[in-house]
Amino acid sequence: MANSVDSGTVAETVIVQRAPRIGIWVAAGVVAFILSAFGALLVHASGLELTAVLSDPYYLHVTRFSFYQALLSTLLSVIPAIPVALALHRRAFPGRNFLIKLFSTTLVIPVLVGIFGLLAIYGRSGFLASVLHTLHLDFSFSVYGLNGILLAHVFFNLPYASRLFLHSLEMIPREQTLLACHLGMTPWQIFRYVHWPRIRQQMPHVAGLVFMLCFTSFATVMALGGGPQSTTIELAIYQAIKFDFDLRAGAILALWQMLLCGLLAFMLQSITKTIKVGSQGDSPRQPLFRDSGLARYWDCGWIVGCGVLVLPPLVMVLISGVNSHLWPVLSGTGFWQAFASSLRVAGVAGSLALVAGIGVLLTSRCWRLNRQQRRADMLETVGMMVLVTPGLVISTGLFLLLRAFTNAFDFAYGVVVAVNAMMALPYVIKTLQQPLWMLAQQYQSLCDSLGMRGWRRLWLVEWRAVRKPIIHAWVISFLVAMGDLSAIALFGSQDFRTLPLYLYQLLGSYQMESAAVVASCLLLISLGCFFIAERLFRHGESSNADT
Repeated sequence: MANSVDSGTVAETVIVQRAPRIGIWVAAGVVAFILSAFGALLVHASGLELTAVLSDPYYLHVTRFSFYQALLSTLLSVIPAIPVALALHRRAFPGRNFLIKLFSTTLVIPVLVGIFGLLAIYGRSGFLASVLHTLHLDFSFSVYGLNGILLAHVFFNLPYASRLFLHSLEMIPREQTLLACHLGMTPWQIFRYVHWPRIRQQMPHVAGLVFMLCFTSFATVMALGGGPQSTTIELAIYQAIKFDFDLRAGAILALWQMLLCGLLAFMLQSITKTIKVGSQGDSPRQPLFRDSGLARYWDCGWIVGCGVLVLPPLVMVLISGVNSHLWPVLSGTGFWQAFASSLRVAGVAGSLALVAGIGVLLTSRCWRLNRQQRRADMLETVGMMVLVTPGLVISTGLFLLLRAFTNAFDFAYGVVVAVNAMMALPYVIKTLQQPLWMLAQQYQSLCDSLGMRGWRRLWLVEWRAVRKPIIHAWVISFLVAMGDLSAIALFGSQDFRTLPLYLYQLLGSYQMESAAVVASCLLLISLGCFFIAERLFRHGESSNADT
């Protein structure tokens, strides 16, 4: 008996040690990509001294403000996301699926579209100000400065954080919830012993993602910032490179930001813990516990509150898009050329990010099963490096690098696709990290005993079990690439421009009605992607059921 156990353990160790190398190759590519871009900046920056950040009052100010606004944004986004996710998990109501899809799009819709909607609601000439003016009330809220930055960050991040927590809650086996109810647990006990362990497991990932997104925020701060007092490191990098063409200052700030975010990412990885799970299943949405009117009002309040935050700005974007410039914009060649370029960039970049993210997670998962936690953490941290490296810095570095050898604009499409794929990679890793890890804990021994490996296991086990998160990750990657402005702003031209660049050019030339049409089209594309993905997922499920 002992010999059989030992041999089984050795066999399992041998299988686990055969980790796929695709994750290593992806990590090597990410590192080479970032180092080559940043190295080009360093070559053009003479006399680089990182200590200049600590002695310059302006650098210290933008650093403090970056941390301050990112911390407040994270607290205001992540903490309320917990009761919102619990309410969505427990309650079934008309429009629930649509609301969940809408929550998934807020983080990846083009930033200019979201800000356009927020200004239409909370601006000094917006809907809320108009209503209060008719009631002879003053509207003193300023959407610019710290207030506007926090509002925009909560608008983009709170629904997405709720969606990620809901993913974890949906992975709870139905048997656990049924057992808790049969034992007569109160709602608080069910939350403490069933729901909270899953939320706690996902908390560092969600909080870390939101914090780094807010810390490296660029378009939001640029559009809603209140001047030098509300400037982040990311915006300071843009100002140094784009306006002053001070590559030395841009390189110093970029290196400083990479150092800070790298330390934060390492700390988050070190405190992240995983828990053992049993069988996977769909947890029931109806409240099996002793429901009460207070519990229903509590859940309803959080759902309505989050809906009020998200829905009105998006509705205003759609309403503003129906104006006299609708037909001229849609009948013009500029719109359709930008639309075609966006589809080509987003489709290729999203697919590359999905393949790269799955490759990283398959490799890190094998290392975790082999108790090589540090190597797995390091690999996943490398995959998240784009969060600590601004997309604008990468694009600028590649532009300078290519300019030294050839015409940089000849490689515009490839550079934009590569940068967007890298920017979407963290979303894929964060979305699929927990589902793939929990799946490995459940089926690793069974797959080893059946000798199921490689593509066969990926198709028969992985795809069938986590198909919905995979589709969700691809749609997120597609929309991230669809709405990106940093890379195309530098490499774009009249012959190659995407819809966000087209929208930016319309706003810059004060063609507000035409810009409203483009913004509404971008929003409809984002919502349409989720509806199509959901239809494909349901069709796949029905086909498998028939088989």
